[in-house]
Amino acid sequence: MKEQTCIIIGGGYAGLNAINAIRKTMQGIPLQIILIDKQPHHLRKVLLFKAAAAGTPITIPFEDIFTEGISFLQGMVKEITSEEKRLQYEDAKGNSHQINYDILIVTVGSVIRKPALEQGGMALTDLNAGASIRQQWLANLQKAAKETNRANRQRLLTVAVAGAGISGIETSAELAYEMRKEAAALRLDPAEIRVFLINAQERLFPEGPAKVGRKLEIALNKIGVTVLHRCKAMQEKEGVLMLTGSKPMPVGLCIWTLGLLPNPVLRSFGLPLTPEGQVIVDASYRVKGAPGVYSIGDCAHITDPANGRPDRMTCKEAVAQATRLVKVISADLNNRPAPTHQTHMDFFCIGLGPEQGMVWTRHWGLDFILTGKLGWKIRKFTWDSASLVK
Repeated sequence: MKEQTCIIIGGGYAGLNAINAIRKTMQGIPLQIILIDKQPHHLRKVLLFKAAAAGTPITIPFEDIFTEGISFLQGMVKEITSEEKRLQYEDAKGNSHQINYDILIVTVGSVIRKPALEQGGMALTDLNAGASIRQQWLANLQKAAKETNRANRQRLLTVAVAGAGISGIETSAELAYEMRKEAAALRLDPAEIRVFLINAQERLFPEGPAKVGRKLEIALNKIGVTVLHRCKAMQEKEGVLMLTGSKPMPVGLCIWTLGLLPNPVLRSFGLPLTPEGQVIVDASYRVKGAPGVYSIGDCAHITDPANGRPDRMTCKEAVAQATRLVKVISADLNNRPAPTHQTHMDFFCIGLGPEQGMVWTRHWGLDFILTGKLGWKIRKFTWDSASLVK
């Protein structure tokens, strides 16, 4: 078999794990592997809350992950011509290039939803946003240490996190811990720190049973986070957060954690997309009407062929998809029947501040819940394994 050129677009969780699986299971096939990403590093996106709260570094240079056997091109793909198996990309200097492929794996992932500009506040969308959020709450605490007006001081010590998915839960928990620690260092009363988690739903964690949502809320309350249910943040302006279902709230900072959208760069690729902007693939991750092109991760619309259930946009789904994708590619190269997608088991891990977490999974009709340090260790393992951290 002649050498095949395999290009992976996007070095997020799906892209990294696709490369890792290819290297482990396709060693007998002559393959040139090329990764294209607009950044020179992998961003551990699920840890953005750590950048916002503690300033923790959450990037890993690709050269540290793949020390050999992988070619890396820094740039942005602009167009895919699937009929000719060729793509066009723009490098970091703005120069345009074309490159041919035999196998193309699209794993450009998702972007974090932003509020409208007039809604104010700060959205936790990327590294720069995380750094800005940290700078803002630190500055607020420093101002509060000098503030003599009690109401103004309390406002400066108050943060609202708007959006109570897993990202919002983890952000509020980490912030409560870091803000209390900083308050003590500034000789402020840590008990004055107030972190509110704004939840538009009836309860936390609607993906699982109600008892898990209750346990999460109890754990959050213990570390200083107050959850407001059936309440939606509308606009933050001049230190006041307007809410539906509750009176206006004076805040020093409003942080939006509004979930994910498929990466909008997909719209320039020329691939078939759903109305929501995800790549249309078959049950084996093949892109419709584009021979040799596959897509997995947040950017692909992947459903279980047995029950029609769509995969969620999380890194654990991406890891399982990557493992199966390589089996699909191997089967296609050898003209064998390819495996089809299967829904990942119900398994969720949630961080609740340093060395605290919660894990829920369901097997045999039973719910299994792990909390505390063990829950955190499992959560940390999922973060690390998704980014190939050893």
